Amino acid sequence: MDLQNLRDNYPRLISYMQTNGYSKSYIDRFKREINKILKAIDSKKWSCYTDVYLEYTRTSHSPDYLRNKRTIIGAIEQFDVHGRYPDRRNRHELLERGSYPLLSPEFKSIIDLYCEVAKKSGKKLSTIYTESHNASTFFLALQQKGIKNLKKISEEAVLSIFISTDGTLLRSCSYKKNIAAVLKACLPYYPKICPQILAFLPALRENRKNIQYLTPEEIQKIKSILSDNKKLTMRDKAIGILALYTGMRGCDIAGLTLDAIDWEKDLIYIKQQKTDIPLELPLTTVVGNAIYDYLKSERPHTDSKYIFISQQKPYERLKSKSIGNIAARIMKVADIRQSKDDRKGLHIFRHHFATALLGKGVPQPVISRTLGHTSPDSLEPYLSADFPHLKECSLSIESFPVLKGVFPHE
Repeated sequence: MDLQNLRDNYPRLISYMQTNGYSKSYIDRFKREINKILKAIDSKKWSCYTDVYLEYTRTSHSPDYLRNKRTIIGAIEQFDVHGRYPDRRNRHELLERGSYPLLSPEFKSIIDLYCEVAKKSGKKLSTIYTESHNASTFFLALQQKGIKNLKKISEEAVLSIFISTDGTLLRSCSYKKNIAAVLKACLPYYPKICPQILAFLPALRENRKNIQYLTPEEIQKIKSILSDNKKLTMRDKAIGILALYTGMRGCDIAGLTLDAIDWEKDLIYIKQQKTDIPLELPLTTVVGNAIYDYLKSERPHTDSKYIFISQQKPYERLKSKSIGNIAARIMKVADIRQSKDDRKGLHIFRHHFATALLGKGVPQPVISRTLGHTSPDSLEPYLSADFPHLKECSLSIESFPVLKGVFPHE
């Protein structure tokens, strides 16, 4: 790492910042950082400015402190390497964001290989991003412990990332699953090392929160206001009915187009935004009538191809956030779920749709297909609210005597 250019020309950077009104304290931070780099270069094995930043990550610092260092070191790098001065319109943090740019070449190659394999397998880009990001932070944590290649990874090092010395859990089960997904994708290419690292990952119990659901009373109130209430627009009623009777995701309702409905065959055709997989749903009478009434009597005249649009010009398609707001408005008009922690999003309609089918004895594979799930395991969260069948699994307590007064009716 040759710093002769920085050594000769950094006064120009300082002068530029003084002339352009940067605060004295901010300029002083640049001066201190430059002096530290110039003094330490002879004793450090730095090959680039990223190594300078990594020096700070090896000691315990707050995220804000490290973010500030990235900004300043990135700005110094841009001046030294590219001759660019700081620009107030943009952040000076010109080092690449995230953990990936800081990884060793071998760890980077694992992430690159996973992304290539995952894309070919048809995984959604958002899933690839999440899994590769978690794996990058995992490898960076190992790297900060002095481990820069796969062969040197030990069980002790892996466990220290997930569990502290006092037994506190540091990482979630989903984090572990994402790392495992990356390693499994690389198994054919690293048949000896990847299985070993997978075995080092701790066995974590997946915690599930209690999922709120719509009670029969709440369903009755919602159906009542969706069928006849002047406080809701026809658009909002159609969206509510569509969610309640089809279980469609909010993003798919927002993306519903006029040509997605086949009125002659009574079918709805969509390409799910979450999975990119086509889905065919029946257009029932109650859903069809609600959408037709909105299109015929309320929807503004516009060339937009989307069914649900804003009520004011320029009549743009609704976003997923707007669909969520409509769900909350339906709850408010129905006078239900108004406490602070009550679940009000549109997904609770999807949850009700699934549990209603389960309660009627519809086979799980059929429900999974109707909901557009790619994995049968995706239905598991809905099973906890399938009370008719859960009651069939209950055990009698007749063999266990209960003291008088425990139950109020005694």
